[in-house]
Amino acid sequence: MRTFAVLNQKGGVGKTTTAINLAHAMALRGHNVTAIDMDPQNHLTAGLGKETHPQQGIDELLLAQSTLEDIVIEARDNLKLIPAGTRLSEVEQGAKGVKGGLLLANEVKKMQDQDFVFIDCPPSSGILAMNAILAAKEIIVPVSSDYLALHGMSRLMGILKHVDKRLNHKMKVWVILTRFHARRRLANEVRDKLVNYFPGKVLCTAVREAVALAESPSYGQTIFEYQKRGNGSNDYSALADDLLHGRTL
Repeated sequence: MRTFAVLNQKGGVGKTTTAINLAHAMALRGHNVTAIDMDPQNHLTAGLGKETHPQQGIDELLLAQSTLEDIVIEARDNLKLIPAGTRLSEVEQGAKGVKGGLLLANEVKKMQDQDFVFIDCPPSSGILAMNAILAAKEIIVPVSSDYLALHGMSRLMGILKHVDKRLNHKMKVWVILTRFHARRRLANEVRDKLVNYFPGKVLCTAVREAVALAESPSYGQTIFEYQKRGNGSNDYSALADDLLHGRTL
């Protein structure tokens, strides 16, 4: 089983879009996939068209008030979803210390029948994000192709190194370029800097800016359902292959 936390503290970089579409891309290839919504905003759940009010989810599991079987939703063929749930912010407020940071990891260990687990993280460095990091063996960092996207990358990498050193939690880091405009000089400069700073970590495929990627979540559809033929579906399909085969720039 490969477990990914999709993480970036900066908003607007396509974090949830990446989690949704990579999860579905793997499911379409016949793999058993679980997507976990660890963001109290519930965007992953809504983007898959499975949001209800109120809703049980990972919140109830982490608060020890439900079992895994109680909260899993069959979102698509081969794709299971664990929603955020209405009370997820209570976990952020209540869980403390190393034990509190391992709540999700202890549950993910029970998912050995799955090939892939994708965890959509909140845009913060609190206890929910720490739970996702400690549950994952691989970190996916979506980075939009603009200057400000580079700002904060060093802090994020510092957090991951700190977790590695203090808790002996080894992780593979993958960087994905999102909202990419190949004709813009700045976008290419950002890509070149990322490849230089993070050798062997930047996946080959850059996700091009596409209106369909922004529109599809409002219909509760992945890009493969909303627009089967287009830049978005082509790019996320290629990215899934990059992850499967470890292809980097």
